[in-house]
Amino acid sequence: MTAETEPLPPWPTEPPHHGRVLLREVRESDVVMARELSTDPYVPLIGTLPAHASTEELLNWVHRQQSRHAEGAGFAFTIADTDDAPVGHCGLWLRLLAHGRATAGYALAPSARGSGLAGDALAALTRFGWSLEGLHRIELLIEPWNTASVRTAERAGYVREGLLRSHQEIGGRRRDMLLYAAVRDDEVTSGRR
Repeated sequence: MTAETEPLPPWPTEPPHHGRVLLREVRESDVVMARELSTDPYVPLIGTLPAHASTEELLNWVHRQQSRHAEGAGFAFTIADTDDAPVGHCGLWLRLLAHGRATAGYALAPSARGSGLAGDALAALTRFGWSLEGLHRIELLIEPWNTASVRTAERAGYVREGLLRSHQEIGGRRRDMLLYAAVRDDEVTSGRR
């Protein structure tokens, strides 16, 4: 944590859940799921998980995720199915919590894709976000070609707000990003809370 950040809200006493998933703490045993994520051609480009990671790199990644809350970055969760098997990873990043904003991200292991679990995970993550005092807006950045992620965001109630041209570097190239957001007031007035 830097001197400018305040401590994060405490870790949830009950794992956030929705539909067929729950969001739980990251465990060392999640390296099997992380190994599968590291073989995906895209996931290593957008985070800290190396491509085709070695066992040591996988454990280092797990330990980084386990420290995200203590260091003030946010909440890193393993997405687990109803049998507590890890199927992916997500995070609610709170560096701008003092301004009422957060960003979210999610990735499912390739073997778990296409089953609606990402939408359940994003809904659980968003509902958890609304439990945090002072959080009013959660943003997602999605590359325009990623139609599966766009569908996931929209199913979870996120609204497209625009296109951020040449917004960030991914894989050595500047990329456009779609900006999606959920706003707490929308959740309250629509009755989805």
